[in-house]
Amino acid sequence: MFLRNWLMPAISQHLLARARLLKKRASAEQKRSKLGLRHQLHYFHQVDDPYSALTAFALPALLARYDLELIPHVVRPPANDAAPEREKLIAYSRRDAQQLARHHGLTFSDAGAQPNALSLDWVTARLVKAISTGRFAELAEPLSAALWRPEAISPEQTLDSALSDLASSAEVAAHLDASTSLRQKLGHYLGATFYYAGEWYWGIDRLHHLERRLQTLGLAQHGVEGLMFAPDEDLQAIQPSTSPTPIDFFFSLRSPYTAIVAERAFSLGRLTGAPVRLRYVLPMVMRGLSVPRNKRMYIALDTAREAFERNIPFGRLNDPVGRPTERGLSLMPYAEREGLGQRYVLSFLRGVWAEGLDAGSDRGLRTIVERAGLSWPQARIELSNAAWREVAEDNRAELFSFGLWGVPSFRVGDFAVWGQDRLWAVQEALLASTQSTEEQK
Repeated sequence: MFLRNWLMPAISQHLLARARLLKKRASAEQKRSKLGLRHQLHYFHQVDDPYSALTAFALPALLARYDLELIPHVVRPPANDAAPEREKLIAYSRRDAQQLARHHGLTFSDAGAQPNALSLDWVTARLVKAISTGRFAELAEPLSAALWRPEAISPEQTLDSALSDLASSAEVAAHLDASTSLRQKLGHYLGATFYYAGEWYWGIDRLHHLERRLQTLGLAQHGVEGLMFAPDEDLQAIQPSTSPTPIDFFFSLRSPYTAIVAERAFSLGRLTGAPVRLRYVLPMVMRGLSVPRNKRMYIALDTAREAFERNIPFGRLNDPVGRPTERGLSLMPYAEREGLGQRYVLSFLRGVWAEGLDAGSDRGLRTIVERAGLSWPQARIELSNAAWREVAEDNRAELFSFGLWGVPSFRVGDFAVWGQDRLWAVQEALLASTQSTEEQK
């Protein structure tokens, strides 16, 4: 254990370094050029996935903007270990996709249920056939739009389709198996994902990373400027309210995405005067849920990209799973009693995700505690306090009660959302709630 904690920060700092990423990109381009290949973009589409539907809407514009060869694949849903709480994930994906569509001016409506099996099979057979005829990008958008409007696909339409437009059931099964296996081999687990020269990009949320890379390579067509789905800016100006709605911030000390959004969430609270209530939970793996290796790797690499974009320190890791997280959470009641909860959370997250501190050791935890303004002698006494466990479980139960299970998640009034890349939605909900309160006075 000591050796692991000693080696992990140096290894992770190397693996997640921006310089290493750029070197890998350059190496991939050199290899492609040497082989005389076009710039090939793989896209993995999951037919019953709302995020894939949104991404399908973006495909024609993406191909018009860049000199690329699209290689599409239709894949099965992620395996069980990559999709814990599958039913919650399915329901939340529809709600979140509707929110994303509204935000970006796309078309998607959550009908409250998944498309029926007949429509799914029909669209899948058409898309698999479209791949063989080179029409996937052309058809994925209208077929996805029709699929999520169930009344637009009639049973008669599916039964009367020309056989030339449909892949056979054997062809569909073979394609799904091969594509899903390729996705696994290349290192991912979700639909709506792009793979370009060794690097993954999920849905329209990460398309800006891909676009910047393509623009750096000089692949943009003449006249192309900006990004299709540029990241939203955080609130900068003070917008106080006399009675702001609190922000419930559900987080885990072992969540890298939490590590890169916590300070931004606290800043949003300060600028609006909204209290940020700290709702800590145990990490999923400490609640008996497994996380496959390709998911862990993608999350770490994706977090590093997101952190770099917003100039947030990240990458020198010392995974606090187990005892370090338990020790860290045991001090949360103490930190909050002293009015230093936010400072302590930021100190802990920076320590284990950016500085490689071992929170399982007294030396590492003392550094975290003292720079947050807390007393180390008192903290050592508080380490034996197990009251945090009941609080963490209550927070988990409440998180589940409004259809979420992962962190970081946020709640503002009746609105709840998951993800460090949804702080813009938290901001919108908070400002809307504040405006509504002011208008009622």
